Amino acid sequence: MALFWKSWIANEGGKHIFLLLWLTTNICLFWKTFVLYYSGPQYYYLYKMLGLGLCVSRASASVLNLNCSLVLLPMCRSLLAFIRGSQKVTGRKVRRLLDKSKTFHVACGVAICVFSVVHVVAHMANVLSFSLRYSEEFPALNVARYRGEDPRIIIFTTVPGITGVLLVLILFLMFTASSYCIRVSSYEIFWYTHNLFIVFYILLLVHVIGGVLKYQANIDTHPPGCFKPNKTGQDPEPKLETALQPSLHHSLGLSPTENFGKVCKEEPHFQSHFPETWLWVSGPLCLYCAERLYRYIRSSTPVTIVSVVSHPCDVIEVRMLKTNFKARPGQYIVLQCPSVSSFESHPFTLTACPTDRKATFGIHLRVLGDWTERFQELLLPESDMEILPIVQQRRYPKLYIDGPFGSPSEEVFNYEVSLCVAGGIGVTPFASVLHTLLDEWQLYKLRRLYFIWICRELQSFHWFADLLCALHQKLWQENRPDYLNVQLYLSKADGLQSISGERYRALNSRLLIGRPRWKLLFEEIGKCNRQKRVGVFCCGPKEISKTLHKLSNSTGSFGTTFEYNKESFS
Repeated sequence: MALFWKSWIANEGGKHIFLLLWLTTNICLFWKTFVLYYSGPQYYYLYKMLGLGLCVSRASASVLNLNCSLVLLPMCRSLLAFIRGSQKVTGRKVRRLLDKSKTFHVACGVAICVFSVVHVVAHMANVLSFSLRYSEEFPALNVARYRGEDPRIIIFTTVPGITGVLLVLILFLMFTASSYCIRVSSYEIFWYTHNLFIVFYILLLVHVIGGVLKYQANIDTHPPGCFKPNKTGQDPEPKLETALQPSLHHSLGLSPTENFGKVCKEEPHFQSHFPETWLWVSGPLCLYCAERLYRYIRSSTPVTIVSVVSHPCDVIEVRMLKTNFKARPGQYIVLQCPSVSSFESHPFTLTACPTDRKATFGIHLRVLGDWTERFQELLLPESDMEILPIVQQRRYPKLYIDGPFGSPSEEVFNYEVSLCVAGGIGVTPFASVLHTLLDEWQLYKLRRLYFIWICRELQSFHWFADLLCALHQKLWQENRPDYLNVQLYLSKADGLQSISGERYRALNSRLLIGRPRWKLLFEEIGKCNRQKRVGVFCCGPKEISKTLHKLSNSTGSFGTTFEYNKESFS
């Protein structure tokens, strides 16, 4: 049982500790702000007017400030890629936590949406209280211009009200468009609505300058619950509008008679708080803007397209060249083609990285959706689409790339034993790994690689069949046939099939019909690699990912620890 816990802790321990820390920070910040506005003497008169709506609105605002600042950090891709690359500074556990940056971004986004609802409901109660509890004695506290003013007028005639409505609208669009079904069916809607975050932060900074909620600035000369002299200046009479109730005395930490008999030296003075939101978001916002500027400058020069190759099953290989472009195996780039869309861009894994011997780099993309279909039309004429493969020498459209950015697949080389599982076009993160091993496998810590590739169509294996055969041949020549363990699975087939071509004979012996028996595979790997840490890497369908994740957490036989890494583009 201890071995099973060891695997679970290796995979889940770090992210659960971080999640607990984040949740604790949110809860403590909410509670601290709530208590401050509930029992703080400087908010006594405001609390008397608004009640718990004041405490909840301000407490939720504090949580929103925190998460609106944190949500930007996971989107600083270049910074995260730099930290990941500094392996002398960051350990493997820290680098694996960086892989969860997208998950943390989503968690912060959900927290913003949830507490925005709480904040809006609380402020709706506040607006109603401003209208019904209009104070004749302290006009400075009022937002309403008279008792019983329509709350809708208060909302749409104040800066916080108008900006609040716009913020809710933008947040609703961003949240709904981020759903999985919309991202899959219409990525363009997700992309355009998510870029409304620029407007969101501008409105957020304007939202807090209204100065609607005010605190008492002179509690030393006018303590809550004090008495003011009567008109004759002799006997003090209680100020019924401002006298503390016993329960509120208790909440303030005062005895019910602590201020009884004290004479007010002056009338209470109220003033607005200095806006604090910009203190929360200015740092991350400036960091993000600086990175975006850096990325804009870096990606402003178009790349040179060297060649375009059409592969089976609607897959295109694009080879490119760019001055001073460096990348590590497993990283990805964000590609933009203005001829297809002026604003839209998409991430693609590098299937070949530039090296000292070869400066070109490449990607494989599957034609699926409007953007890739239009991109294919620009790269390959329709008359040549039936010729496979074919290299086109023609005038290509301008192409810009942003990146490279880090991904979990970079960790393949940091284990002695790695298991890479690909489903269909999900093989792309591991293609650059195979290319690197073909050039210089001796330079890395990796000493054994299990490579599992599952495809529905036999022709899909042709994408990287030559690469696999070349690497297999090289390892045999260098007397390391056990270094690479290749298993190819054809999930849908009527009978026995083989990859056509005499040069693919080595792959045909490793071609299996059906799906892998994952549990037996993990047991075999554990038996052959006792007392070692095995890096498990997956890029493919969710079903496969869930199965591998579960087995990595639960398999601990022979003292082998399986550390699961899921490929995910930010």
